[in-house]
Amino acid sequence: MGKRAERYTESQRVQQRAILAQEAARLISEHGIQDYRLAKSKAAQAFGLSDRGALPSNREIEAALAERNRIFSAEQHVARLDSLRRAALEVMQLLLPFRPCLVGPVLSGTVTEHSTIHLHAFSDAAEAVGQQLSAAGIAHQPTQRRYRLRHDEFAEFPGFEVWVTEFAAEVSVFPERRAGHPPLSPVDGRPMQRARLREVEQLLRSGG
Repeated sequence: MGKRAERYTESQRVQQRAILAQEAARLISEHGIQDYRLAKSKAAQAFGLSDRGALPSNREIEAALAERNRIFSAEQHVARLDSLRRAALEVMQLLLPFRPCLVGPVLSGTVTEHSTIHLHAFSDAAEAVGQQLSAAGIAHQPTQRRYRLRHDEFAEFPGFEVWVTEFAAEVSVFPERRAGHPPLSPVDGRPMQRARLREVEQLLRSGG
């Protein structure tokens, strides 16, 4: 199917963004796509539209994902979110010396059945985190994850993929000096929200 002409009125642009946000949210929910840019590009292709047209923002996709969870799987979503946060808390308790923080969808609440727990920990020796996991008998393997630090600056940080209960968690290890300087969120480009152990405990108590 050829690309449609890219001349839209403002109302048409708003409508197209809403439709594509819903399709991107479906792709994320059903197919486990984690990259919002890829999800919106695939959504545009599905409707025969240019991926340079009136595409939704990542915020719009996140809102559509939250709405989809509310409409189609409210009870299951609440139960899944609770289970993921409890599993995250279990890993955080094991890594207390490294001041672990919860980030990403398990913190924001926009989880799907494909969601992975994402944690930040802090140590100038990433291997110390691995040693802590080994001492606790937790299966893990080394990973690397790329983060945006500033608008035009990226860096890779070491970490570990961890398996706890039936869930996977990814622990990224940042140097101590970055404890107060979170990387930028891939959703809105702002510093990532981080929640420490007590804040996650409060989320679980409140059901927030």
